[in-house]
Amino acid sequence: MEFEWDAAKSDACFADRGFDFAYAARAFFDPHRLIQADTRHSYGEERYRLMGKIEQRLFVVVYTSRRGVIRIISARKANQREVKHYENRTRDD
Repeated sequence: MEFEWDAAKSDACFADRGFDFAYAARAFFDPHRLIQADTRHSYGEERYRLMGKIEQRLFVVVYTSRRGVIRIISARKANQREVKHYENRTRDD
């Protein structure tokens, strides 16, 4: 997998949340990751929300695919509701 992102957004994520997009990209390698279309707004491009674990912590990564490259748009630690959803969906795997 190839990743890209806006360096300023990645730096802001690190300043605000303690991790950058390079770290968040590791969520894509969770074999139990969940992906759903992000249809909350009309972005002018298809966006997706991925929930995946990194070192036993669940993260939410919003991304799009451009020319076959995954472009990370935002990332954050999952909230309680998202953790419960992930656990319910992956429990039977």
